[in-house]
Amino acid sequence: MEALYTSPYFGVALSVITFGIGVKLQQKTKSAVCNPLIIAIVLTIGVLLVLRIPYESYNKGGEIINMFLAPATACLAVSIYTKLSVLKKYWLPIIVGCIAGSLASMGSVYVMCRLFRLDESLTMSMLPKSVTTPIAVGVAQAHGGVIPITVVAVIFTGILGSIMAPMLIRLFRVSDPVAAGLAIGSCSHAVGTSKAIEIGEIEGAMSGLAIGICGIVTVLLSMFI
Repeated sequence: MEALYTSPYFGVALSVITFGIGVKLQQKTKSAVCNPLIIAIVLTIGVLLVLRIPYESYNKGGEIINMFLAPATACLAVSIYTKLSVLKKYWLPIIVGCIAGSLASMGSVYVMCRLFRLDESLTMSMLPKSVTTPIAVGVAQAHGGVIPITVVAVIFTGILGSIMAPMLIRLFRVSDPVAAGLAIGSCSHAVGTSKAIEIGEIEGAMSGLAIGICGIVTVLLSMFI
C-alpha cells in the first residue's frame, strides 16, 4: 500500500479522478454550487484522511499538476486571439476596467486586513488573491507572505467567483459581454474564466485577457504597499 501512495502517479490519478467525479456531478445537478474544484478538494482530503496518507506523499503528484498551471493559463491566449478585433475596438475601457478591478480587489483586502489588525505577512499573503496562482505566489513570496495562505486565498476567490458570477451578472443586468468577461477575470482569475467561457466566447476571451492585465497591475501596485 505504501509503495502505491508514495508514487507521484498516485497524486496525479487521485486529482484527475476526483475532479472527473466533480465534473459529472455538476453536469447532472446543473448547479453552480456543485463546483468540480470544490468536490475534488473535498474528496481528495477525505481519501487522504480515511487512508491516513501523508500530504507529502500526495503532493509528489500534486507538484506535477502544479507544473502545468502556468502553461494552462497561457493557453487562454488562444481565446483572446480569436477575439482580437474586440480587443482593438475596446482597448481603453478594457485597460481602465482591469486597473479599476485590481484596485478594488487589493484595496478591499488591504483595508480589511488593517481593520482586523493582521500583521504584514498575512496582509501580503492575501493581497494578490484575485490573480492567477503563479503571479499571486510570486507577489506574496517577494513581500514576505505565507505561500500556503496565498494559495488557499486564490483558490477560494476563484471558486466563489465562478459560483457567484452568473448570478451577479443577472442581478445587475450586465448585458455587455466585454464588461461581464472583464469583471469575472479581474476578480476570480482562471477558475472564474472557466465559467466565463461557458457563458460565452467573448466573455471567456475578455476574462482571459483580464487575468494577464490584472496580474501586471497587481505586481506593479504591490511595489508601493
